[in-house]
Amino acid sequence: MSDDLSVSVDGHVGVLEFRRPPHNHFDLTLLRDLGDAAAELAHTRGCRAIVLCSEGRHFCAGVDFGGEGVGPDPDASLKAIYAEGLRLFSVPVPVVAAVQGAAVGGGLGVACAADFRVAAPSTRFHANFGVLGIHQGFGLSASLPRIIGAQGAAEMLYTARRVTGERALALGLADRLVEDGQVQKAAVELAHEIAVSAPLAVRSMRETLRAGYLDEVRAAMEREVTEQTRLLATRDSAAGIEASLTRTAPVFTGR
Repeated sequence: MSDDLSVSVDGHVGVLEFRRPPHNHFDLTLLRDLGDAAAELAHTRGCRAIVLCSEGRHFCAGVDFGGEGVGPDPDASLKAIYAEGLRLFSVPVPVVAAVQGAAVGGGLGVACAADFRVAAPSTRFHANFGVLGIHQGFGLSASLPRIIGAQGAAEMLYTARRVTGERALALGLADRLVEDGQVQKAAVELAHEIAVSAPLAVRSMRETLRAGYLDEVRAAMEREVTEQTRLLATRDSAAGIEASLTRTAPVFTGR
């Protein structure tokens, strides 16, 4: 396991921390490490809940389009990335995401893969796919409507508007809102609240509540890969990604 992921245990709570500040971009290797570590915590180390957090100012900015991004073969790269991402949805114990700063694109997808999200007033949830000229990914087609409803999800995706911590709490995207600087502490506290309950009962209840959900996410990811690959080849996507990297306003032409 690389140094980009820290794994620790606090009683019956496992803590997984991304360590790629300031933006905590993920790639295939980091997601694979995350899936391996989450499975180990849940299956062999007796953890009853897991906290997913990150080092630095921001939670996660998804794939780094300014770096290697998805590489020369987007279809293969995205399939591999989402196969590892699906493992996060498959963790058998509740997951609490401590979302400080920005959760952008695939980073929003990571946050929404968790059962609960703890945020602060300065937190920003950003489904930025529309201004990149691409389709949403990381299972958000299934997870976001499940969390905030179809209308709220459509507005976030179509407008690419940043959602503040306060607005996220109102939408149900954030489950707890705490002071800036207290997000990870509060997420660990929530995980300990869960861990006090009978672990077999919690796992059973969670299986019932999430029945069929993994199949929905898997199907959503299959379409997401197809559409993201198609749209990454368009001029609009090139314009959107370039504008994001240069911090300018994109001009889309529908081509």
